[in-house]
Amino acid sequence: MTALQYDIRDLGGKTGAAILNLLPEIADRAAETEEARRLPADLAAKMAAAGAFNLSKPSALGGLELPPLEFLKIIETIAEADASAGWCAMIAVTSTLGAAYMDESPAAEIFGPDDVITGGVFAPMGKAEDKGDHYLLSGQWQWGSGSANCSWLGGGAMIFKDGELQKFENGAPYHRMLFFPAGDVTFIDSWHVAGMKGTGSGDFSVKDIKIPKDRSVSFIADRPRDTGALYKFPLFGLLALGVSSVALGNARAALEEIKQIAITKKTPGGGRSMAQRATVQVDLSRATAQLNGAFGFLENAVEKAWTEAQGNGDISPQARADLRLACAHATEISAEVCKTAYTLGGGGAVYSSSTLQRRFRDAHVATQHIATAPAVFELAGRVLLEQPVDMAML
Repeated sequence: MTALQYDIRDLGGKTGAAILNLLPEIADRAAETEEARRLPADLAAKMAAAGAFNLSKPSALGGLELPPLEFLKIIETIAEADASAGWCAMIAVTSTLGAAYMDESPAAEIFGPDDVITGGVFAPMGKAEDKGDHYLLSGQWQWGSGSANCSWLGGGAMIFKDGELQKFENGAPYHRMLFFPAGDVTFIDSWHVAGMKGTGSGDFSVKDIKIPKDRSVSFIADRPRDTGALYKFPLFGLLALGVSSVALGNARAALEEIKQIAITKKTPGGGRSMAQRATVQVDLSRATAQLNGAFGFLENAVEKAWTEAQGNGDISPQARADLRLACAHATEISAEVCKTAYTLGGGGAVYSSSTLQRRFRDAHVATQHIATAPAVFELAGRVLLEQPVDMAML
């Protein structure tokens, strides 16, 4: 384990300390996690027992309902140990946001247990036929991160009635996220990738399963039943914050590792350490400034949106745009920092056993997530330039 950016012992009561105690094992087993292409079940269970997946769960269900900045710091710290573990935690945590939109009974059934692991895919890749008191759901979803360890999963689905696609008031296709037991799911071994190998983000599918309507939510059309400030915070902003938190933690670990290598590694034939070379000094300084600057922008954006969330009104378009922009920027800068660390690592970094190589690969998967992908810069730019924008996506 490298030196950590934060002391999380005071975050989330006992949870921060419990997670801190698990970090050495998470780091030591990172290669095992990558080889397995999923988070080992026993490690996922230990993280669940520590409360790592309850950070955003409503307090009414026994969750921590942490402010977004504390969520950021805990996820970032897990990702410093291993980005795949941080990613699985982030997905499990954000999936619990669905509990804030459900009636008390189904929310407790799905999200109630302290050690439950939930996950899912928001993208409406399924088809749900409205049958009156329930939906009949079929579909196959990609990017099911951590799904093999879940008890419940959610899948976005287009809603049909009598064979006709339903629509929102603005004419867009109507879709909801439906939750179902993992026992109803077929898992597909499709996760053969370059980075984030240990997240187990393969496909999963269901065929003609009945879903009670109260086990579904629309993060666009519904209003949260829970009135806590966390659930006024932009849902897609929280998802983007989770992705950028993983990216930042991954980059900080890469930067710390290359710093230690630079101090101890001698230049071939020269006898000097890397740390004595001006080019290395400049590259590490620039990377440090870039990463800290990106975090500072993100921290300010989170605090501004959180302050507005705790007020009486809705969060402003500008605060939402700043949050999404800061998340995308932090994720992009994190990838650049990992590239710098990888490049400075020299020939040793090209081996698959190199931690720097894994950090480099993981960083460039985070940049591809829809919540932090390059298209987000256009979305934020439309707000900055006072152009029409679909606020549902902010």
